Amino acid sequence: MELTEKTVEQNVLFEGVIIRVRKDQAELPNGHIAGREVVEHPGGVAVLALHEDQTVSLVRQFRYPFQAVVAELPAGKLEYGEDHRAAALRELEEEVGAKAGKLTYLGCLYASPGFCTEVLHMYLAQDLELGACHPDEDEFLETERVPFSTLVEQVMRGELKDAKTVALVLKAKVYLGL
Repeated sequence: MELTEKTVEQNVLFEGVIIRVRKDQAELPNGHIAGREVVEHPGGVAVLALHEDQTVSLVRQFRYPFQAVVAELPAGKLEYGEDHRAAALRELEEEVGAKAGKLTYLGCLYASPGFCTEVLHMYLAQDLELGACHPDEDEFLETERVPFSTLVEQVMRGELKDAKTVALVLKAKVYLGL
């Protein structure tokens, strides 16, 4: 069975600093036309910074859409066309104040494929050299170190709700054989 939908028409409804929103018309495999709403996003990175003592750097920051402080791994938005490895190194230094001697790519995930083009790239950072944090001027966060095993337990109990954090913690656990 053919599953591909063909774009018939695209209309940009909004163009912001980070996202662009489109209302498309797509031809379905059965020939019918359906509306599709698409949020274009440049993508992002997330980094699990694993220290020698088997703790992980976690950040807490206010996330406006949820009106709550959210615990998550260090992460950030890509600039259009930016190399995701370079962005991971940048975010690690900005949010944790660390440089990685070893940076391992653990793959990517689609944040919300039903309507958004955002792709999140996940990295494991090891052999860390610590320095000072320097978040962006509009970024307010607290950093803490949590034992990796505790982080896994928090994921499994549903205490951590950030999707990229959940995925990266579990991928790193399998990758590391822990």
